[in-house]
Amino acid sequence: MSSLRILAQDQASLQEHLHSLLNDYDSAQIFVLCDENSRQHCLPTLANLHPAFCQEARMVCLPAGDEHKNIASLSRVWQALSEGGATRKALLINVGGGMISDLGGFAAATFKRGIDFINIPTTLLSCVDAALGGKTGINFNGLKNEVGAFYPAKAVVIHTPFFQTLDYANRCSGYGEMLKHGLLSSAEHWNEVLSLDVNDCQSEAFGKAVLHSMMVKEQIVQEDPKEQGLRKALNVGHTFAHAFESLSHRRKEPVLHGHAVAWGLICELYLSAKRLHFPHARLQEAIYCIKELYSAFHFTCDDYPFLIEAMHHDKKNSDHNIRFALLSDVGEIHLDESADEKLIEESLDFYRDVFGI
Repeated sequence: MSSLRILAQDQASLQEHLHSLLNDYDSAQIFVLCDENSRQHCLPTLANLHPAFCQEARMVCLPAGDEHKNIASLSRVWQALSEGGATRKALLINVGGGMISDLGGFAAATFKRGIDFINIPTTLLSCVDAALGGKTGINFNGLKNEVGAFYPAKAVVIHTPFFQTLDYANRCSGYGEMLKHGLLSSAEHWNEVLSLDVNDCQSEAFGKAVLHSMMVKEQIVQEDPKEQGLRKALNVGHTFAHAFESLSHRRKEPVLHGHAVAWGLICELYLSAKRLHFPHARLQEAIYCIKELYSAFHFTCDDYPFLIEAMHHDKKNSDHNIRFALLSDVGEIHLDESADEKLIEESLDFYRDVFGI
């Protein structure tokens, strides 16, 4: 499930890498998938660097938003590939956030039983999460990522200036996943992530930290490509995060995924401290950072039953127990840890105390 990772922090480097990657493909067999946002903010840069991004006839532009990660959009991509004469030697270039990476990857995995694709993530979240790891898919029948395939990109090209087109909230969303990867890695990487300035995505230090974050995920995926064991570690913070997201959708006020992950980290590091003696000093470091960057997600004890019920539907569960990936220290991962509802409620109380709600 390994993909070539390329960091291009200036346009000259990006142009060089694009020409190197695309030279092996017939220009008539190169197709580009984007959404309305990436078409407006990122395609003009790419069009100045390589002719593949100037060919309107071989470009598919979808509406932005995860609600469009569906079979209708997938069918549009298949239709464009078919009408454009794509063969099994075609290449699909996905330019956009996580929705484009997921849907485009699945389109490539299924068209002609599999064609090559390259991801050019234009959001920080997609760069360190969706664009890498081989998971592709669409939402179906009201369920997120219900239909998909494991199918890795040939390459992931990171151009950090694209991240400066994001608003502050979306940069923080990607940073939430970087915090998680720092916790899974080492004290050195954790400290590297904590020292970053999310307002300066174009710095050399930020680019290196993004690559380190991607490497953490890739190393885990290589050991467990289909989530039979170790890959569950990537769900640190996510059991609570998915419950928070479910509550936000119920309220029709959806929160950004990386924000929910950051909030979930507070709760799951508290569980880690209670269950596995995760160091108090590390917990306080995480709390300080998260409080500085993220506003609170408000809920009361009246919401606890809904949140816990949402956790019961998490895919990691077994034997009717809510399962977590917890830590005894940075880089020391414990899979399939369980917690009873009383301890989960205690962690929700802790979260509310941290934010004073």
